Amino acid sequence: MNTKKDYSLKAEQIARFAKALAHPARIQILQFLASRQECYFGDIHDELPIAKATVSQHLKELKDAGLIQGTIEAPKVRYCINRDNWQYAHELFCNFFSKEIKATNCSCEKQ
Repeated sequence: MNTKKDYSLKAEQIARFAKALAHPARIQILQFLASRQECYFGDIHDELPIAKATVSQHLKELKDAGLIQGTIEAPKVRYCINRDNWQYAHELFCNFFSKEIKATNCSCEKQ
């Protein structure tokens, strides 16, 4: 009998955050938002060399991952960093990248 193991919740969350960070526009959006208390969609759009629809798609990815949050103030939307999830992402990535690499030499390395 072959039993499939599930991924840990932390591994799934790291992957979710990593996917959200996997585009330079999203990195710029996060850097912009991190430097401010909050801002509106138009402020974010003004910072990026891309169409409004594309900015909206990137904001949706970041919001779905939980890294940002938005509040509708018709007709505008106000965005800010989700501080709790930002801290959680920081902890997860720090823990992940603090793992010691066991092998000193890998047979995959070029000789």
